[in-house]
Amino acid sequence: MWFTRQDSAPVDVAAVHDVLGTPLLGGWPDKTETLYVAMGCFWGAERIFWQIPGVVSTAVGYMGGDRENPSYEDVCTGTTGHTEAVQIAYDPEKVSPAQLLKAFWENHDPTTANRQGNDIGTQYRSAVYWTTPQQETATRRTAEAFQDALTDAGRGAITTEMKPADEAGKFWPAEGYHQQYLAKNPGGYCNHGYKGVTCPVGVADLPAQTDVLPPSK
Repeated sequence: MWFTRQDSAPVDVAAVHDVLGTPLLGGWPDKTETLYVAMGCFWGAERIFWQIPGVVSTAVGYMGGDRENPSYEDVCTGTTGHTEAVQIAYDPEKVSPAQLLKAFWENHDPTTANRQGNDIGTQYRSAVYWTTPQQETATRRTAEAFQDALTDAGRGAITTEMKPADEAGKFWPAEGYHQQYLAKNPGGYCNHGYKGVTCPVGVADLPAQTDVLPPSK
């Protein structure tokens, strides 16, 4: 049975980011760029990025699949091919793609295909979908650097899916209760945090998610 929302039905998401107070899904300043990442359950993944200075807004949704406007129930069947993705809107004059990707690599395990901890399935795969040439360059360079660090640490090979956002397909916003979930539910489930290997991209270390208290409202 499919639970897919009708295309004509509005997604029940707020217009404004619950933490940052910025537009959730668009209407940002002209210079804003977007990058899409997937790194397991999107609840904890989103919180990592809304805390980074220079990030304008974040939203969670579904990307990389072959079904239009899937619901959470659809994606959880593992038959749509979607990841649980985070849309990161950021000011490139304040934060670089490499800094965002440093946080991406360090706060999940990109060597476990279709799995993060006890979360198993295609929706939990690691992925980066870029929208600019600079993001592509940063993705490939940081992946290479992080693979070297992983190898030195005795870890496995990166399995992260890396492709242009245009090839991955449309970002479909998730249902409203998923957006900024850990701000609304500070004690909610999260399996993200520093995994013990630093990505050497020449930027200051960002705090591991587990070291940062949930934001207060």
